[in-house]
Amino acid sequence: MPARYVLVPSAIVGGSKLETDAKGKVKVANETADKLTEESLLYLPTWNKQEKYEPYKFLTHEDNALKADKNLPNLFKGNDYETTNLSPKLGTEIKGIQLSQLDDAGKDEVALLASQRGVLVFRDQDLIAKGPQNLVDYVKHYGTPHIHPTSGAPKEQPDIHVVLTGDTKEDPFATKNNLVQWHSDVSYELNPTAISLLSVTNIPKEGGGDTTFVNAVEAYERLSPLFKELISDLKAVHSGVDQANLSIVKGGVVKRHPVENIHPVVRTTPTGQKVLYVNSGFTRKIVGLKDEESTFLLNFLFNHIRNGHDFQIRVNWQPNTVVVFDNRIVGHAAILDFDTTDRRLIIRSAARGERPVHDLKDLNKPDENHVYEGPEYIGNHKDI
Repeated sequence: MPARYVLVPSAIVGGSKLETDAKGKVKVANETADKLTEESLLYLPTWNKQEKYEPYKFLTHEDNALKADKNLPNLFKGNDYETTNLSPKLGTEIKGIQLSQLDDAGKDEVALLASQRGVLVFRDQDLIAKGPQNLVDYVKHYGTPHIHPTSGAPKEQPDIHVVLTGDTKEDPFATKNNLVQWHSDVSYELNPTAISLLSVTNIPKEGGGDTTFVNAVEAYERLSPLFKELISDLKAVHSGVDQANLSIVKGGVVKRHPVENIHPVVRTTPTGQKVLYVNSGFTRKIVGLKDEESTFLLNFLFNHIRNGHDFQIRVNWQPNTVVVFDNRIVGHAAILDFDTTDRRLIIRSAARGERPVHDLKDLNKPDENHVYEGPEYIGNHKDI
């Protein structure tokens, strides 16, 4: 097996003990579940080795933000709420507003505010405690929920992505100096996710485990006019192959064959924002450039995003916090700084968005999803 998969620290993929029944259904062992919060038990990850899905087909997407009242009267009613900007251009913390009590107009205004602020941190929410089905139904307001191709999901709730990390005595930094993995969720999909709801139901007791976000709109704006012109018409390959391979190597499940799709390096959202749309998690090559040229340019852009602390924020998880973020305009990364003998359980449900375009004249123009059939995918080898 390639060393880059075998040497991934168990703290990232989770060291929790699992149980598999005769039908290939996998669940978290009771000795691990007993150490988690009561709320987490509703969202314990499960896998089914027989669970398979066909590759996604193209879909059109109507952005809820475009339907919203720009004055946000249905989101912010009365005076019993408090908002605090986490930075001037990215992130807003909101207290006193219950997501679960918003009507459709209020939900549309959440989408609009998320498109403007990137990340909305709602504190003291009851949405997650209402259970997985309620969460999925909420996300359906924003579009078709995305089923992750490799991650665990609550029993009979494939539309929720669950990651349980930690629960290991292995030193996570034995082979790595840094484990921050910047990415834009499932950017390899033909229709990557847009509005996303995120929550941590099991927070490490001694602190840590924050999520950091980066503003990809501001990352684009920081580039010089000449450099913007240079990358304006470039396109890049986004690949889900490595993610699928890692799942296979670690004994996991691949529910949907990996895909590779080509997206513009500079993406334009339905609300007209220009976004630097590359990420080190899934962007693999600039189309039309030689390998060395592509690597050089991508590394510059990745480092620009990684080092842009003045257009990043860090969200500290507290009980009953729900983060709503627009996956089209921000990247993010989990911070693995907590005691990894402890456990961190994070859940996400997200709606599929539009096919990324450089020019809005091409918005919702049909396209084909590109299933990867090459030799780099381990699952294509019959002996696996």
